[in-house]
Formats: sequence, structure tokens, C-alpha cells
Amino acid sequence: MVWKKQAKINNQKIKELKWCSNCVMMSTRPRISFNKEGLCNACEWSLEKKKLNWSQRKTELGKLLKRHRKKNGKFDCLVPCSGGKDGSYVAYNLKHKYNMNPLCVTVNPPLRSEIGKKNLDSFIKSGYELVSVDCDYNTMQKFNIIAFRNMGSPYLGWWTACHTAVTKVALAFEIGLIFYGEDGEVEYGGSKESKKNPINDFEYQKRIYLEGGYDKIMESIKLSKKSLNFFKFPDSNKRSKKLDISHWSYFENWDPYRNFLIAKKFCGLKESFSGNSGTFTNFAQNDQSLYALHTYLMYLKFGFGRASQDACIEIRRGAMDRKQAINLVKLYDGIFPGEFLDQYLSYFKMNKSEFFKVLDKFANKNLLRKSKNKWLRKFEII
Repeated sequence: MVWKKQAKINNQKIKELKWCSNCVMMSTRPRISFNKEGLCNACEWSLEKKKLNWSQRKTELGKLLKRHRKKNGKFDCLVPCSGGKDGSYVAYNLKHKYNMNPLCVTVNPPLRSEIGKKNLDSFIKSGYELVSVDCDYNTMQKFNIIAFRNMGSPYLGWWTACHTAVTKVALAFEIGLIFYGEDGEVEYGGSKESKKNPINDFEYQKRIYLEGGYDKIMESIKLSKKSLNFFKFPDSNKRSKKLDISHWSYFENWDPYRNFLIAKKFCGLKESFSGNSGTFTNFAQNDQSLYALHTYLMYLKFGFGRASQDACIEIRRGAMDRKQAINLVKLYDGIFPGEFLDQYLSYFKMNKSEFFKVLDKFANKNLLRKSKNKWLRKFEII
């Protein structure tokens, strides 16, 4: 049972708690590994990328694009894009550097932010065609409530649709190539199975990106097939088997800040004026308020939050040293996004007591202790 498995993970004793010798990522991150020098696999990859034969991968990209390029003006590739830095960057490259005709698609999130709306509008006006998918509201809400209560994953319904609905749009337009941004497992520390493979499949998406909870939720959601249409993966028929699902980060050295600068210059992207909740950055993942809850729960489960994620990226790209990162993590990680509390209570149909009871259920008591209604670290970052 997925639910029991999650509870077991959060209550198991931690034999050895350690951090990467280069960045500040913890050994509690799912699927992370460390080499003999103490480098996490994400930092190993950042070093490996400096020696990688990118020209060879560019040749691979050329062959992949040639196989899917259409000469009749039809869309030949699809890019999931919220108007943020990464999807915008991928779409820009495909259209302007590789002469592809990308169709972009966005799955609108439940608690969408004003800056998210403005950025998506600016992206469209910068010269891209986009399909906007609004899944059945009640189904999305129920999916997210089940995932929040049982897995501590408050936007899993939306994240699921970012894979399932996107695929259905591709098939509806007879597009055989989908390009997501980065492969988070390779870039940020996780499974290495896709490091040398540019093409993923539905099973990989379910197991890795949907936390292994997809099938269990689909069994328990008990809604009509019609309302679940955008949340189901296509059948493994001939058409879906011909679909290539890839990540741009396989073919080019991935740099989120560079992506931001390109998206800002050519696609009208604007950063948040006030900064993002739970971190020191202001230009990423700001299109919805549920992401802040997602990263807070990450802190409760694993002891690291959004600031840790961002600091690790900055270290690997050479923009920050480890000492600076530790100070920022201590300052920002573990801050509850209280500015969105009323939205959360309304969306998850809970009172304040019920809501925080769910959060407390996922707090890893081997890592954290509760004091004055705050979950504080038991450990020091070393």
C-alpha cells in the first residue's frame, strides 16, 4: 500500500545523516547517492557535464528533430509551458534556433498567481501558439486532497495532468515529440537511469515524477471515467508507442539562471517583486501558491526545503559558495507559507486544526522537533 509505505518512510530511523561535500543536499533526498569523495550524484553530474561531448548530443538532437520535423506547416513538437523560464527557454530554442514549429501547452494550476497569469500572457504575445488545458475543477481538487492527506503531495493532481493531459494534447494534434525542460533526477540528484537515455516512457513518469502514487489514487478516487479523462495516461497503442518524451537538459548543459535571462529578454518573463515563499530567489516556480506548500512538506518529510534546492543549484553553477548556502538555508528553510493559509484551507476544505494535523503527520520526527507550533531541525548542516 502506497499510504503505509509513505508512513513507514517518515518514521524509519536514519542510520547516517550526511551532506554533499560540495553543495548542501542531504542524504534524505529520495534516490540520491554519494561517491567516495562525498559528492552527491547531482554535483558529480555537474562536473561530468564539463567534459561531456555536447557536440555529439547536439547531433543526436538534430537527428531527433529531423525525424519529427514537418514541412506542411503543422506542429512538429510540443512544449509544456507555464510561461516560466524553462518552458519558455525550450520553446524559444526550438522555434528560433532549430526551425521547429512548436505547439506549447499549459495545464492551469488550481491556485494560480497573478504573476503566473501575466507571464503566460507575455509568453503568448512574444510569438507562440498555446493550448490551455483546464481540467475538471472538482476532479483536480479531489485528486489533490487525496494526495495531500495520504502522501503529503498537495498538487499531485495538477502534476499528474502535466504529464497525462499534455500527452493527450500531443496525440490529438498528431505530434510525436514532447520536450520538457530538465530531467530533475539527473540534474538535482536521483535516479541515474535516464542519464544516457534521452527518451522516457509513461512508466518512468509514474514511478519517478508521480512518486509511485498514481495508480493508488486512480483506484481510490471513485469518479466517472469522463471526469478523469485528462488524468489518465493514453493506452499503449501504436500511436502512443511512437511518442518520444524527452528533456532538453539531455542535449544542452542546463542552467536555470541562463534560461531566466533568455526568457526575460525574448518572452517577457517578469520575476516576483517580493521574492518567493521559503527561499531567497524570485524568478522560479512562482505561477501558483501550492508549490510553496509542496516544498514546505518536502522540508517536513526530508529536512530540506526550497532554499536548499535553490542554493544547491547556485553552488553547482558557480554563483555561490557552500558557506553562503548554509546561511541561506538556515534563514529560509522550514518557514511555513502562512501568506497562503486561507487559500489552502478553502481549497482543501479543512479548518485550521485539520490542516495542520495533516502537515504534522508527515513531519519526520527523527529530523525535526516541534516547538511553539514550528518544526525545527534537530541537526546542524555540516
